[in-house]
Formats: sequence, structure tokens, C-alpha cells
Amino acid sequence: MKMATKSFNNSTCARETDQNFGVRLSFYYLLLFTLSLVGNGLVLFIMYMYEKLNTVCNIFLLNLVISDLVVMSGLPFWAVYHNKSNWVFGQVWCKISASFYFLGFYSSIFFLTLMTFDRYLAVVYAVPSTRLRRRSYAMGSSAAVWGISFLACINPFLLYDQNKISDQEFICDEIPTGYENLKLISPYLQFFLFFLFPLILIFYCYIRIALTVISSRMTKKYRTVRLIFVIVLLFFLCWTPYNVVLMVYMGDDKCGYDYYLHVTRMITYVYFCINPVFYTFVGRKFQNNFRKLLVKQIPCLENHVSVTGSNTLSHRNPQVGTAIQPDVQV
Repeated sequence: MKMATKSFNNSTCARETDQNFGVRLSFYYLLLFTLSLVGNGLVLFIMYMYEKLNTVCNIFLLNLVISDLVVMSGLPFWAVYHNKSNWVFGQVWCKISASFYFLGFYSSIFFLTLMTFDRYLAVVYAVPSTRLRRRSYAMGSSAAVWGISFLACINPFLLYDQNKISDQEFICDEIPTGYENLKLISPYLQFFLFFLFPLILIFYCYIRIALTVISSRMTKKYRTVRLIFVIVLLFFLCWTPYNVVLMVYMGDDKCGYDYYLHVTRMITYVYFCINPVFYTFVGRKFQNNFRKLLVKQIPCLENHVSVTGSNTLSHRNPQVGTAIQPDVQV
């Protein structure tokens, strides 16, 4: 994570001139951290209270939420860093924070891809995929994603370190010398493996899903197609700017690089806040569970909120334990 307030290798980037940007950035980081904690926490709580956590969709969704929380967990530390223009948490935490960011970043995009592929199987190959879409398949796929993500995090763990720039000031950034091969590989690895490949696969899966839905007799097919379009559009808009900037400015030490990188990364952070909620709240079943929770916590809403089934909370009730999925599993 490049520091907004100074480029380590460029002495012309005065720390003082960027202080205001760093303060604003710290505010947005804390805001996004709060929104992510509330949104992802709500999804986790409703899953825990109402859902079976051993279904394929719910296993992927649970891992997606965990990935998003891993990414966002470091934002308070980076907020302090940018606000103070000084890394005060030490060398070890610099490496851990950077590694956690990339661990959540990489795993989140892969779990989004897995959820998309699972929906593709459930809609396009509904009957043949029944035998495949079992708990062991979901657990094995999830373990593979975490394994790949951990291996990919070796790169930032080696590259990031605390660097002293004055008697009382430190930065947490990629080390200026050493590991040149890793520095060269890193942007390509992220762009091709963790952006372009998932993007192509997601586009393909949702195009096939849309065509299947259109050719079916589903009563709300056009609502479903619009939902598919929104999902793909959000993914493209949120992830493309950051990855394009990463490739265009690869190896460039211009001060402007930091600003473009931070602005586009902020857009991806927004996606981490909204994607679990978006993937769940579009489902009628999840909406109903949310209304049940409201009625339970605020009894006076019972006559004003429409709820199907029992209005009492049932911890992992088998009657409501099917996988959380939007309408027609899209």
C-alpha cells in the first residue's frame, strides 16, 4: 500500500503538501471500515441465527464475508498512518498489515468468482451439478482459495517493511532495494490471476445464466436479467480502475501515482462493503429473515412488517435452513 503523503523514492514529493489528502483519506478509511463492519456483521449474524452453515452457497458466502473483513481490518491502522504521516506500529505489524490486506483482497475476488461459478452450475446445469455441489466440494474449493491466497501473500510479506526517513518518522512501504524480481512479478500476478481471469470467468458465467433464464419459463426472468447486469457492472466498475492504474504506473515513481492508486483503491473498498449485503439482500428469503430480526428486536413493528413463517428466532432452524441465494439462484 503506497503511502499517500510521500513517495519513498522521490524526494520532490513534499510530505507537507500532501498532509490534507492524508487526513481526508484517513476519514474515508474509517468510514468504510465502519460500513463494512456493520454490513458484513449483519450478514454473519443473520446467517448464524437462521441459516445452515454447511450448504454450498452459505459456505462460499461465509468465506467471502471473512475475506472482506480481513481486508477491511487493516483500515484503522492505515487511517492512523495517513493521518499522522508516520507509521507508528513497528516493523512486524507493517508486514502483517500489508499481508492481511492482500490476503483478503485475493481471497475475496476468488470467492466472488466461486459464487458466480456455483450459480452458473445451479442454473445452467441444474440436474447434472447436483452430485458435484456438495459440502465437500465447497470445503475443498474454499481451502484451495485460501491456500492460493496465502502463497500469493508471500510476495508482499517480503516486499513491505518499515523504513526510517527521519529521526521520528517512518513509512510502511515496499523496500527500495532488493527482491527486484518479486517487484516485477507482483503487478502482473495481480492483474492477470486476480483480476483478468476472474473477470472473464464471471462475464462468461453470467452471460450463460442470462441466456438460460431468458429461454426459460421463469415468471420474473427480466428482473433476474437486470439483476445479473447490475452484478457484472458493479464488479467491472469497482475493480477495473485500480487494476488499470496498477499496470499503467507499474515501476513509475511519480508522485501522482500515489493519488491515482489511492482513489481507485477506495472504489474497490466500497465493493468490499456492499458485495456481501448485495449478494444476500436481493434474495427474498434473506429479506424475510432480516424482517424477522427487526420484529424480534423491535416488537412494535410486528403489525407493520410483513414476515412469512414464524416470527420467533430459531437458531439454525431446519425449516429455514436452505442456502441464501437471490431469486432463481442468480
